[in-house]
Amino acid sequence: MRPGDSPSGVLAVLDIEKIKQLIEMMVSNDLVEISLRDGEEEVNLRRPGPALPANLSGAAAHNNAAVGAPPQGVSPPPQPAVRGSEEDQESGWVEIVSPMVGTYYASSDPESPPFAKVGQPIQVGMVVCILEAMKVFNEIKSEVAGTIERILVKNAEAVEFGQPLMLVRPS
Repeated sequence: MRPGDSPSGVLAVLDIEKIKQLIEMMVSNDLVEISLRDGEEEVNLRRPGPALPANLSGAAAHNNAAVGAPPQGVSPPPQPAVRGSEEDQESGWVEIVSPMVGTYYASSDPESPPFAKVGQPIQVGMVVCILEAMKVFNEIKSEVAGTIERILVKNAEAVEFGQPLMLVRPS
């Protein structure tokens, strides 16, 4: 039995859905780090954030990160990418947005072709990319049928929750 497994073989405290909820909570509250412990089980989540000044360390750094306030003298993390131009928004194109914080991958491995290309028709339920979060690879499926008009992120780029990944002209 692995650490964290219950006798039934299922994670006792935190399952993937709960971890995703914690990540969403971190993003919506602009938290950089969160740590939880339940008995012997512990989870530590950390997302990229501003670098802490050298004079801010230990408990002070942890406390500032825990309440979501950037340390004094540090600018807040960058906001998600702009949601396309006004022309894109007026065109009736539909955004495929990131459902989580993670790393965008256009294909399953470097030698494979991308899941979606500009000009390619797609169907509902078709995999259009992979997002990696905490060493878990999540297939992102289209919720709209149409044609890929723009891909707004680069391969291996970090993305935020709700960030537009692609624009689709619905069919």
